[in-house]
Amino acid sequence: MKVQTVLPRDAIRSIDTPEFASEYFGDAGDELIVVEGDPPRAYPIRTLSYHEIVNDTTDDTPVAVTWCPICWSAVAYERTVDGRPLTFGTSGKLADDALVMYDRETGSEWRQPSGECLAGEFEGHTLTAVPTATTTWRRFTGSYPGGVVLQPVRGGAGPGQRSPAREYDMEPYRQYYRDDDFGLYAMRGEGARRTWDRDDLDAKALVLGIEHEDEAVGYPLERVETAGGFVTDTVGGQEVVVVAAEGELHAFVNPGFEFERNRDALIADGTRWNPGTGHSDDSRRLDRVAARTLFAFAWQDDHGPDAFYPTMEGER
Repeated sequence: MKVQTVLPRDAIRSIDTPEFASEYFGDAGDELIVVEGDPPRAYPIRTLSYHEIVNDTTDDTPVAVTWCPICWSAVAYERTVDGRPLTFGTSGKLADDALVMYDRETGSEWRQPSGECLAGEFEGHTLTAVPTATTTWRRFTGSYPGGVVLQPVRGGAGPGQRSPAREYDMEPYRQYYRDDDFGLYAMRGEGARRTWDRDDLDAKALVLGIEHEDEAVGYPLERVETAGGFVTDTVGGQEVVVVAAEGELHAFVNPGFEFERNRDALIADGTRWNPGTGHSDDSRRLDRVAARTLFAFAWQDDHGPDAFYPTMEGER
């Protein structure tokens, strides 16, 4: 693993006192990370691309909602370790092109996509991922009545002030998304250009990664779509159903149902299930799996080339 310093510590400022409201300054198609608490909270990728970490508390649980623009990695973690609440900031370092966070209580350094502590007092610990969804603002407002969204901390409406939409301009990150190159070189033109030695999967293919017990499996969006829009699998002894819906990936605990896909719904146990929320027409709900979305190259950096569905053993 290559660790390098590219910015001063906290040059990218985390949000430590987040505020929420029902209004959003961005576009209907903007993507957000959703923590399904009471109320559901949405954290716009547009905002996170400029802050990368939000230290928050949902349903009395301290959480860090995190985003690495280079890895396109969206994951939320519990931020209590060994009974000690931690507050995270950006270290200014990258580990294999991934954001390295640090906690302000001990200075320990943590790799964002995996939650692994690389150095410091907590070295060897791994943060516990929190179930999240990634969806658009349009779908969030339709699926989560009463939900709230993180408010911007930059920009305003006063004389001489730039609007939040201009302060949080997403176009540089969209350009990176569209670029064939990946890593720090593609984002900032620094360092060596990375190579990708496989032709069955693009380096920037969107993947939903599930880690449970001692097993990790990444589910590329294109493979889930090709499989009919969903796959059922077992990861570390946990039965899961992974669903592709309108360009998004979602994973739920499978209670033992036999699923079928019918246009925009899953059919199982005598009812229809919303593939984006796991809610059924008869008011039941599938439990969301603690997972993360990220580019294929970042998942492979952490887990190797064989950690993708279907695994080397074939579809299980």
